[in-house]
Amino acid sequence: MLSDAVQGKWIDLFAEVFALCKVGPGEPCAILSESQSRALNVQLAELALHRLGARPFHVVVPTPRQSAPVPIRSTGASVALQNLAPAIAALAGSRFVADCTVEGLMHAAELPQILKGGARVLYISNEHPDVLERLVPSPADEEQVRAGMRRMREGKKLKVTSPAGTDLDIALGGARVGGVWGYTEKPGTLSHWPGGLCLAFPGPKSVNGTLVLAPGDINLTFKRYLESPVRLTVEADYVTRIEGSGLDAELTRDYFAAWGDREAYAVSHVGWGMNRRARWDALAMYDRGDVNGTEQRAFAGNFLYSTGANEVAGRHTLGHFDLPLRGCTVSIDGHAVVRDGSLVA
Repeated sequence: MLSDAVQGKWIDLFAEVFALCKVGPGEPCAILSESQSRALNVQLAELALHRLGARPFHVVVPTPRQSAPVPIRSTGASVALQNLAPAIAALAGSRFVADCTVEGLMHAAELPQILKGGARVLYISNEHPDVLERLVPSPADEEQVRAGMRRMREGKKLKVTSPAGTDLDIALGGARVGGVWGYTEKPGTLSHWPGGLCLAFPGPKSVNGTLVLAPGDINLTFKRYLESPVRLTVEADYVTRIEGSGLDAELTRDYFAAWGDREAYAVSHVGWGMNRRARWDALAMYDRGDVNGTEQRAFAGNFLYSTGANEVAGRHTLGHFDLPLRGCTVSIDGHAVVRDGSLVA
């Protein structure tokens, strides 16, 4: 278990990332947290904003009672705000928001209202600072991710294959393309730290084929490396079959089924990791309570397949899997952007 004592190097770290977000002297900055937030990160955010000469204030809300039939992890869809109008107004009226909620505001229902006010929102992933300090973003990360986003926007078809048997076709027409590099300086936008991936939310009936999770791939909802293969058949966006004889397949089937919601089986987003400092094997080095798995979403060359909510396709659910796969080849209109699990220059 890592120590939660405040350290000067971590104050410097947070200040460095906030400076990339163009936080300046006298700027009103909100720190959003909930009663279950990682207190250390909340403290570091406040101290770092003071160091930059900003004017921080706190918006703290109680973590709501659980309503889902199973534990929810790493969804990016925080329900902490509960449409609380005064809290939303305070965030929307800020120039910068350090989001320290457990799940993050990326897919939260209140996010559009907050961004409409012009706030720059940075979700500090629910990781111990020991993780964050290895993954400080840089302008070079932004340049690389933006290049990947351009390729995705210009493309018509994403093809994913692997030696394990993955053979997936994804139509990019009508998809919403995004990317995160770990900071944001543009008003009305959100990013998350760690960053380093580009992704697309496909339109309806855009994803078909087979996704094979092989040993060493990761189920980030479970914070678990797979030890046996799991074969998912995807038809018109939905997982229709889950094959495999090991514990991993059984866990996957049971978690999907527990929601009692067809939308939990649908694709949320797809993409690939571009962060060369992030490591797929780092998950083995930490207690589960010290990590959120964002590093494993972003490690260079992974193909990330996620299930659950997809506003572009009109689907909403709290059921969510993030599944980074290694060893895949990812091509756009026949041109590889990832080959055998390695980024193509």
